[in-house]
Amino acid sequence: MAGTESRQTTALVIAAVFLACSTVFVTLRLISRTLVVRKLQPDDWFIIAAWVVSFGLSFSICYGASVGLGRHEIDVPADWEAPLKKSEYAFSVLYNPALMLTKTSILVFYLRLSTTEKIFKWACYATLVVVNVGGLALSILNIAQCRPLSSAFETPIPNGAKCTDIVTLYLSSAPLNIITDLAILFLPFPVLTSIKLPRKQKIILLVTFGFGVFIAVVDVVRIAYLQQAFMTRIESVQTNSHSEGPDARNSSDFSWYGAISYTWSAIEVHVGIMVACVPGLKPLVSRFLPKMLRDSDKEDFTIRSSDASRSMSEMQTAQRIPSATKSPVRDRGESVAPDEGPIGMMDFLTTPDMTELPQIQRTDTTMTPTTPNFFDFVNIQGKKSMVHMTTEESLFPVAMVTVLFFIWGFAYGLLDSLNAQFQNVAHMSIGQTIGIHSAYFAGYFVASASFGHLVLRFWGFKACYIVGLAIYACGTLVFWPAAVLTSFPAFLVSNFIVGMGLSTLEVSANLFISLCGPQEYMEIRLNLSQAVQAIGSVVAPLLATKVLFKSATHASALTDVQWTYLGISLFTILLAVGYYYVPLPEATDRDLIEIGERADGANDAELHIPFFSGPNSYIKVVLITLVIGIFSEFCYVGGQEAISTSFSSYLAEVNPSLDPVNFQAVGHSAFAVSRFIAAGLNLWIKPRYLLAFYYGGAVVFSALCMGTFSAKTSSGLLIMVYFFEGPIFSLVFAMILRGLGRHTKLASAMIVAGFGAGGATIPPIMHAVATGRDERYGWSVIVAIFGGGCILVIWANALPSVRKVLDPVKTASSPSFEGGADTPDEDQPTIASSGSRASRIWGNLKKSRRRKSDEKRSSDDEGPSSPSTEHREKL
Repeated sequence: MAGTESRQTTALVIAAVFLACSTVFVTLRLISRTLVVRKLQPDDWFIIAAWVVSFGLSFSICYGASVGLGRHEIDVPADWEAPLKKSEYAFSVLYNPALMLTKTSILVFYLRLSTTEKIFKWACYATLVVVNVGGLALSILNIAQCRPLSSAFETPIPNGAKCTDIVTLYLSSAPLNIITDLAILFLPFPVLTSIKLPRKQKIILLVTFGFGVFIAVVDVVRIAYLQQAFMTRIESVQTNSHSEGPDARNSSDFSWYGAISYTWSAIEVHVGIMVACVPGLKPLVSRFLPKMLRDSDKEDFTIRSSDASRSMSEMQTAQRIPSATKSPVRDRGESVAPDEGPIGMMDFLTTPDMTELPQIQRTDTTMTPTTPNFFDFVNIQGKKSMVHMTTEESLFPVAMVTVLFFIWGFAYGLLDSLNAQFQNVAHMSIGQTIGIHSAYFAGYFVASASFGHLVLRFWGFKACYIVGLAIYACGTLVFWPAAVLTSFPAFLVSNFIVGMGLSTLEVSANLFISLCGPQEYMEIRLNLSQAVQAIGSVVAPLLATKVLFKSATHASALTDVQWTYLGISLFTILLAVGYYYVPLPEATDRDLIEIGERADGANDAELHIPFFSGPNSYIKVVLITLVIGIFSEFCYVGGQEAISTSFSSYLAEVNPSLDPVNFQAVGHSAFAVSRFIAAGLNLWIKPRYLLAFYYGGAVVFSALCMGTFSAKTSSGLLIMVYFFEGPIFSLVFAMILRGLGRHTKLASAMIVAGFGAGGATIPPIMHAVATGRDERYGWSVIVAIFGGGCILVIWANALPSVRKVLDPVKTASSPSFEGGADTPDEDQPTIASSGSRASRIWGNLKKSRRRKSDEKRSSDDEGPSSPSTEHREKL
């Protein structure tokens, strides 16, 4: 039709061109494998299957373009509607299998990349399961999108038929695709970056695998073209006009904007196939264009191998591509016998024919049993343990981990704003909003009580950061289908996964800050880092309301949050990759036992259990303190979250003239400031005294909030509650870790599980009580729960044996006692005295700098320090 706006030509040309490009790459890969390597591997068969499916995918786009794909719905002739629907159905059915086969081919190839890196191998298996299980589920949903199936090709949909919105199906698959794209992109980078190769080969190798980022970008662009349909759907839900009637699938002009989405989908599939084929072209390039892989200086290089004891002849044999003879040197007149044995993937990727490049030498890998290294998650042999670091030495690692505190503080603050937007769009009740909050903290409990401790115990702090950030990123991506489906259960799942990720971070990060540096300053360091977390909680809601949701409808606001969470997820993944390469110290059980031991035996003090007798009638004081401390954290976090979830309702009752978002920012600011103040006061005042002061203030002002006062007074009392509750968490967490020795890591997981349980259970209880009467009466729950937490205050100050354990003690690892005549007798531990700690910090920093300067000047004469004088990690 003349003058009709159309995207038909664009869709047809792009689909055809990229099909041709992927065909060329697959052909070259097969030539490389059949004529040079002379052996097809399983990943080759998967890529062939992927190309066959992608051919059908492109054909469905080309056929659809000939029958109206790319035109507005009103411009599609009636006799084209049935074949157009068939082409759209064929595309929806083929899209996920094409991606699934391509990614399976890449992951199967990864499994041959390194047989010695166990964590890498199991990560590949896990990703392989997610790709195939998720891809199969999405494929089944697409196949059965209509009941009966024939109704998918009819316009309008017959009465009695039920069809799922096609836009919903496409957008719901976005998180799975992005998650697996990023996993496939970053999985091999630790292995690849550890290889020592000539510069040109290493650049080519990294760039080759780095092309995977383009696939993720294409997927995001594809999603952007489906957002219009999403907006229409959300608006229809908000106005209650959405239905599954005959016209539900035909009212969004999908044939117009779907054409561009289809073409980007085709680009995603074909680029994935091309990227998967690039490593397979290595033997072909090395045979015909060897100079592309050769540095001009012909520098020697090494790559890492799992078997350092290989003989030179074995290494030479491993270097040859299978087309070489079995002799290390091949004469021109000799015939080429194919090697029937498997070829190592590192050799395949990095080594051309021996006649082209210098000989490769190999060194031990990180998984070699003689090297205490777990895939570089824990790579601290010969480095100083965190528990023996001075204040100056601990500044960098503490600062790097404090970044994580800001991230989960930001996530916590954004969660409340997101809940409010989702509640408005999905017409959720207050009870459902509290349920989402409880799901978030239920994730805290499950993760810390299950795998969180295991990751920390066996792979260390850095592994927890990487795993936690990865899980957190997955949780934020799951929000996408939750918003698309406007589903309360899906949103529960999203918050649960986010909570699991942040819980894994907290299991390690709080403990890391507490242990990294002189042990007498544990509470100070943790309060400072937690104060940074509180700043994130202030920034996130203000950013959400003043920037994201400003002058936006409910539907567009939720869309903005989708893209924000996508950005946060991508940033989090990059942060996880970055933390892999950040050098951070570790602490073994031996180190923890060492810092837990006391010359006066305070850590071994026991109490008699009433009504029991014999050797089993005594229990260690530190274990009792741990149990009471976990209960105190349960109470504190439960009360804190109850205040957070009821904040708007309480403020509406006592002072409705105030804006809840702005006023809560004031409360969070007071919360952050109190932590900074507590860190400063801790220089002179013992932690148990500060805990009594802040817990007492929280109980008193919570009780006053129940009273009937003027609007300004009630508002001020609420801010004071925020102020007094701020430092409690850090003080409790650090205090109850003292003296636990090798159980310290397990204790950290138990504490996180305890406060996760409090955050999940107390807010619903308070909501039930407040619903029965009013919000002021509901605060009786907060008063009671804070009062229950005060049991730790009583315990910490009641018995001398408890006070000895909980009070900070200057040890030989403290900066003021590192060598020199000032070192006290180890049998005379000194309790940190009031009025001396602040001046010691500044003096110790100066002394540490002077000592390092003196060591540097004398190093040439004296040689390296004796190993006996250094605190070294021993696994």
